Parts: sequence; C-alpha cells; structure tokens
Amino acid sequence: MNTLLIHADQGAHTIHRNIYGHFAEHLGRGVYEGLWVGEDSPIPNTRGIRNDVVAALQRINPPVLRWPGGCFADEYHWKDGIGLRAQRPAMLNSHWGAVVENNHFGTHEFFDLCSQLGAEPYICGNVGSGTVREMQEWVEYCTIKTGTPLARERAANGRQAPWSLPYFGVGNENMGCGGMMRPEYYADEYRRYQTYIRNLSGNKVFKIACGPNGPNYHWTEVLMERAADLMDGLTLHYYAMPPWGDCKGKATEFSEEEYFRTLELCLYMDELLVRHSAIMDRYDPKKRIALIVDEWGTWWEPEPGFNPDFLFQQNTMRDALVAALSFNLFHHHGARVRMANIAQTINVLQAMILTDGPRMTVTPTYHVFEMFKSHQDSIYLPVQLTSECYEVAGKKVSALSVSASRKDGRITVSLVHTNPRSATTLTLELRGAKASAVTGRVLTGSTLHVHNTFEQPNVVQPAQFTDAHLEGEFLHLILPPASIVVLELTC
Repeated sequence: MNTLLIHADQGAHTIHRNIYGHFAEHLGRGVYEGLWVGEDSPIPNTRGIRNDVVAALQRINPPVLRWPGGCFADEYHWKDGIGLRAQRPAMLNSHWGAVVENNHFGTHEFFDLCSQLGAEPYICGNVGSGTVREMQEWVEYCTIKTGTPLARERAANGRQAPWSLPYFGVGNENMGCGGMMRPEYYADEYRRYQTYIRNLSGNKVFKIACGPNGPNYHWTEVLMERAADLMDGLTLHYYAMPPWGDCKGKATEFSEEEYFRTLELCLYMDELLVRHSAIMDRYDPKKRIALIVDEWGTWWEPEPGFNPDFLFQQNTMRDALVAALSFNLFHHHGARVRMANIAQTINVLQAMILTDGPRMTVTPTYHVFEMFKSHQDSIYLPVQLTSECYEVAGKKVSALSVSASRKDGRITVSLVHTNPRSATTLTLELRGAKASAVTGRVLTGSTLHVHNTFEQPNVVQPAQFTDAHLEGEFLHLILPPASIVVLELTC
C-alpha cells in the first residue's frame, strides 16, 4: 500500500526559483536557429530573437539563463561579439562541429534575450584560453555606470545604462574541456580570477567556482579547502547517461531494461548531492555557498540526419520522468542546491523546445517545467512516503517520488510514478492543514516512447487529473502508469 504524509505546518527551506534555470550554449542549433534568427529573418522576431520561442519560454517562468557555455565558454572571447554585427570577426567553434560562427549573438543580444524572457543572466567566463584582464573587462563593460572607456564603448554600441549581472561563473569544466587542470591548480586560478570580478555601480556579483563532474569528490574537497571563502557557489555537472565510451542508446527506441537503467542513473543524483553537500558542510556549515547543478539531464545518441556534434536528440516521456524525478531531488536538497540549469534550452540534449526553420514544438520535458513552476520560491514541506517498488531483472527502485511545497495558502504536490506496467493507488494525509479543494494535472503517454513532432506537436501534453478524491483528512489517488501528476491543494 502506498501512503504519503505531508507535514503542512512545517518547512525547513525555500525551493529557490533558480532550480528551474536554463542553459543555452553555442552548440549546434541551440543559439543560432534556436534562439537567434537575425533581424532580417522571415521568422517573426524581436531584434533578431525569435518570438515563438520567447513566448513559449515565458510560459514556464524561466528564472535564470546560463550562457555562452559549456565547453564553448572557455574558447569564447567576448569582445568579438560586440559592435556592429557586420564588422564582428567570425570564429571557429572547435568544440562543437568545427563550424564557423559569425558572432552575431553576443553580450548585447544575450542581455536582450534575458530581458524578453524575464530571466536573470548568468555568464560563464573564459578561464581556459582567456585572461584575467579579459574577464575583468567583461564584467566592467556590463556593469559600470559611466566614466570609463568600456562604459563609453558600451554606450556607443547602443546601451547607455549598465545591465544587472547577478551571476558570473569562473570557467567551465576546467578539469576537462576548460583546460585539463588539476583541482589544486584550478583553485589557485579561481582565487586569482575572482579577485578581478568586482562589484561596480551597485551591481553585486554572485561568484561561481567550477565544481566537479559527477563523483569527483576530491575536486570538491580541494576547492572548498582552498577557496571557500572566495566563492558564493560551486557547480556540479551530471548527466543521466551510460559511462563515456558506452553506447548511449537512441532517444526514442529503447527497452524497458534501458528505461530502468535510466531511472537508476537519474536517481544516482541523490547520492551525489548527499556526498558533495557533506564535504561542503565541513567547510561551510551555515550553507552560505550554493551547490549549483548547472548542467544536468539526459544524453542520447544524436538523431540521424544531423551533425552528430550538434547533440540534437528527441525527447520522450522517459525524459519527462527524469526531469520530474530530478526536480523532486533538487527540492529535497534545497537547503544547499539553489540553482540548476538543464542542458539545454533548445535543440540540444534534453531540450525544452525543438525548431526546424519556422516550425517549433515543445517537448515533454517542457511540460514538466510548466507543471512544476508553482514550486518556485515555495516552502519545502517534509513528507513521509511509503512506496511499493518497481522491479526489473531483479533490481528495484521506488515506484513513487514526491515533493510538496506551500505558498500563499496553496500546497503543491508533485508525484512521479515510474512503473510503466500498471496504475497504482496512493493515500495522502495532510497534517497541520485541511484541504478544502484539490485540482490536478497529469502528464503521461500511451508508451514511454511517445514524443512530440513538428507534424504532431501535441501527442504529449498535460491533461486534467480527475482521479483524486477528498474524504475527510485523506486524499485518495489513482496514478496512471509512467506518469507525472501535480496537485494543487487549497487550504
């Protein structure tokens, strides 16, 4: 029997809205064709940024957007992306397909995009191939009010007032594509670079250090020991995918065993958050420093017919379930995890949106972001869940995952049912509050493989959830196979 007890009169921490953050790298068709089409494009746009994409993203309340990478960040030189577009030098994107980019989407365009979305900007700076001066001048160009050559240059390029730049990352994956550094070396480089990221004209920069990939606990230990007092956040990257060198499998063709393995890989995030947080706790017991999961998601083989280096993949109910499970984990660890940025926003890996010329469709993962947005900035509520198991080939995972939060007299409950074989029942008890009404929506499909296409964009979309019945202090639910249900309880 599945039971859930929610302590509605308690609450330990706030689920930070930035857990629902996004990531747009210069990779494949993520920026060019995805976000940016240019002012002369027949695709409707505002100052070159496509309108349909902005409207779709606005519906999911994007709180923060990370840019320009990723691995691309450590070969990007920001001065090439300012000034008249016709005069900007082109560059080779050596990480992702060896394509030549025209640099038409740069700093001004990024801040314009963030403004249109209502998202806060998060810039990742170049440590791998850049200089301290280059990073210092980028921050000054963005944030100084007046009186310097860089402020005058910004004004000449069309922006008189400074921007707000709340988040700045000092490099990306510097143990790998960002320079193949040892943690000891990067810790010293971080200390040096961050010195010159200054708070100018009232702007306060939240300084983010490059953290580990997956279970690289030594990296976390070294960074916390040597630079904790100089950082506000430490990153963690982890993808729910087979180990490097193994076949990742196809995005839309997979067995139940492969689906189960994906669940195991996704749920491994819990162990990573526990162990990295424990290291951080030793050096930062008051949890001042945020653990920022600024790359996460699924990673499958690229779709046939596309440049394999563009990492374009389809998105099924399997991906939606991974997103929902991940959010429930981030909520649970929200005292330390205060930002997460899915990889990536458009046309790359576990994307929210796919485009093809003028056509656009949203993915099942997009719908998870939209359904879960009520959790943003809500108080996380403790829960006690008793769940049956979902078993494949002698291995087991919990069939249910849950998260609950409270805000403005409303309790949001997000439920994930991982078993694709059959429906299940759940009895929910609310302690410390009384629900007067319940509404809900459900995301599911006829199979785990269903996905949206440009020809059929609404195959997977939320529907009204009607299998919830209040009886006194209890709420009785019937959850469909492989489904995501979000309830709103009015108290």
